[in-house]
Amino acid sequence: MRTRGPLALGATAVLAFGLVSCADLGGLDLDTVGAPDKTTYVKLALNQSESHPSFIALENLSERFEERTDGRWVIEVFPNEQLGSQQEVLQFVMSSAIEMAIVSGTQLENLNKDFQVLNMPTTFGSVDHQMGVVRDQDLMEPLFTSLEDQNISVIGGFTQGSRSIYTSDSPVLTPADMAGRKIRVQESDMHIRMIQLMGGSATPLSYGEVYTAIQSGVLDGAENNEVSYVTQNHYEVAEHWSQTEHLVGLDYMVMRHDLLEAMSEQDRDAFLDEWDKAMVEHTDLWNAETAQAIEDAKAGGATFHEVDRAAFQEALAPIKDEFLTTPFQRELFDKVRAADTAESTDPESGE
Repeated sequence: MRTRGPLALGATAVLAFGLVSCADLGGLDLDTVGAPDKTTYVKLALNQSESHPSFIALENLSERFEERTDGRWVIEVFPNEQLGSQQEVLQFVMSSAIEMAIVSGTQLENLNKDFQVLNMPTTFGSVDHQMGVVRDQDLMEPLFTSLEDQNISVIGGFTQGSRSIYTSDSPVLTPADMAGRKIRVQESDMHIRMIQLMGGSATPLSYGEVYTAIQSGVLDGAENNEVSYVTQNHYEVAEHWSQTEHLVGLDYMVMRHDLLEAMSEQDRDAFLDEWDKAMVEHTDLWNAETAQAIEDAKAGGATFHEVDRAAFQEALAPIKDEFLTTPFQRELFDKVRAADTAESTDPESGE
C-alpha cells in the first residue's frame, strides 16, 4: 500500500519531527537506491485529500513507476498534511527527512524570489499556457535547478487552476467594485499587492478560517479557484463568483537533489517520463473537476458573473515592474508571455 492511515502515519510524523537534525531521516543508502535486490521506498508529502486530483495523479505515477522498475522503487504518498504543513515538509526534503513533496509557489518564493515570475498575476493566460511552460524543460531548467545547493530539485508542477474573486453581498464586475472590500489572500507580499491594485483591501488569513470570516462579516470575500470554492463550501456564504481569472496558481513537485542524482540514468529517465505523464493527467483531472465544481456551485445557489477582464489586467499591470527586479526575472517573464502568444497564434491550433 502506498498511502498510510492515521495510526501508521503517527509514528512516521513523530520520527520526522523529532529527528530533524539527523543527516538522513529517510534512512536511504544513496549508494544502493534502486538496486535490483531491494525495494527503495520514497516518501511523498501532500496537503490534499485522497479525492483530490493531485493525490489521484500521484498514486497513478507511483503505480506506473513501480511497474516500470519491477518493484525496485515504490513512491508512498502521504496525503492530508500527515507529514506536516507545506513549510515543514519543504524543510524535511532539504534535510533529507523525506524524499519528495508537493508545495505551493509561495513556499519556493521564500527560497528564491525568481519563483515570483511563475506565481505572479498576469504571467499565465490559462491553465494550458501554464502547463505548457512548466513542461518545457529547456525554458524551466535555470529556475528549477536554482535550489540544488539547498538539496532541492524542482521536478515540475501541478496547476491550481485560474483564481477569481468571490463575494458575499454583490458581484465585482470592475476594479471600482472592489473599493472598500476586505478580500482574503495568501500570506504573500505580492498577493497582498495584487488585491490592492485590483482596488480591494487585502486581508491575509488562514485558509480554514475563511468560511467563518465571510459568514461573520470580517471578510467581504476571497479569491481562489472553483474547486476550492466548492469543496470548502464558500459558495454558501459568498454566492457571487466574479470571473476575474487574475492568477493561475501553481504547486511544485520538489525532490531531494542528492536522491535524484543517486538514481541510475535509466531509473531517472523513467521517473521523469512518468512524472510528465502525471502532469498531463492531473491537468485533465483538474479541468474535469473544475467543470463539475461550477455546476455544483450553481446548483447550490452561486451566480457566476462575467467581468471587465481587460480593466483588471490593466489595473494589475504595475505589479510586473514592482516585483520583477532583476534581468533574469524580466527575461523569464517575457519568454513565458511569448509562449502564450505563440500558442494563441499557432496556425495548427485552430484559434
